[in-house]
Amino acid sequence: MQHRVILEKLKSIGTIATIVCIMSAFQHLNAQDFHYSQFYNAPMSVNPALTGIFNGDERLSGSLRDQWRSVPVPWFNFSVGYDRKFYSKKSTKGFFGGGVYFNYDKQGDSNLTLANINLSGSYTRILNRNNLLTLGALVGYSSRGFDPSGLTWDRQWDQARNEVVRGAGSGETFEFERFGFVETGLGLNYRWQKSTRTKLDLGLGAFHLTTPTAKFNVATNEQSLPIRLSFYGIYSRELTDKLDLQLDALYQNQSPYDELLFGGYLNFYLNQQRGKEFQFRVGVGYRTRKAIFPKVGLEFNNFFIAASYDIYLDEFSAEHGGGGPELHLRYIIKHVKPLGKFKACPIF
Repeated sequence: MQHRVILEKLKSIGTIATIVCIMSAFQHLNAQDFHYSQFYNAPMSVNPALTGIFNGDERLSGSLRDQWRSVPVPWFNFSVGYDRKFYSKKSTKGFFGGGVYFNYDKQGDSNLTLANINLSGSYTRILNRNNLLTLGALVGYSSRGFDPSGLTWDRQWDQARNEVVRGAGSGETFEFERFGFVETGLGLNYRWQKSTRTKLDLGLGAFHLTTPTAKFNVATNEQSLPIRLSFYGIYSRELTDKLDLQLDALYQNQSPYDELLFGGYLNFYLNQQRGKEFQFRVGVGYRTRKAIFPKVGLEFNNFFIAASYDIYLDEFSAEHGGGGPELHLRYIIKHVKPLGKFKACPIF
């Protein structure tokens, strides 16, 4: 009931944009990065050490998330990436990985946007056949901006007409509408693997290491983007010849915000004939913000698609429908190695 009163008041006096601008000042919004419920399908967003860690030689990936369409501040983001392995001709002790990752995020009536591109690199040390350790790093550039033409203000409210007059002056000025900053990150990933289907990944990723300044008004107090820390675990186990189980968990902290999500799915191998491999996945996850997300996936040879839908369980979301879909696409290229050439960890 309280949420309803607040929402009606915001609509009546035209101050939704004021809230957006408070966010724009990075009191709250910029303290929390975008995220994906299926984080393991967007690995470079949680740890640069996952660059090049997959079963194959080259990987193309894409992710999309759309939520809060039924309330005044919709949130949309997508990511695309490419990464690959680089094998050493002189050593069989490890291999390198490299990649590029682009993110785009848009929110609210002001079209508050973030465009970010990162270059990432990693080195994997093969401790033995079953244990590998990967160190990764990234550097990139981010641009944050907004469009004030979509905003409404309290000065534009006509009490007599009981409506907002958009042509009226807002009385607001902005020193600049876009700024940029350098992105940095480090990460570490440990993998234990028994086979291609039974393995465990444990890792830590850290982003915004330089805590860059992030604000639209130079007169305001110093606003820095806090370091984001990601801790995760992904465990896959072969149960039968035609069935696998995956369990996954992620904890992220970006002061003063944090979140924990966990879930799992069953992977059914419907066809294992070479050239016609087909898998079907179904599962569910839970986020500590009182949200569940059922998820499904299909994999045919080297093509993969997965989808989920966030269902929030709090009172406000139940009344206004704050959930949204998430989609992931992936294509992996596997090269044929010449006879006698070293192939690093083929079971990735």
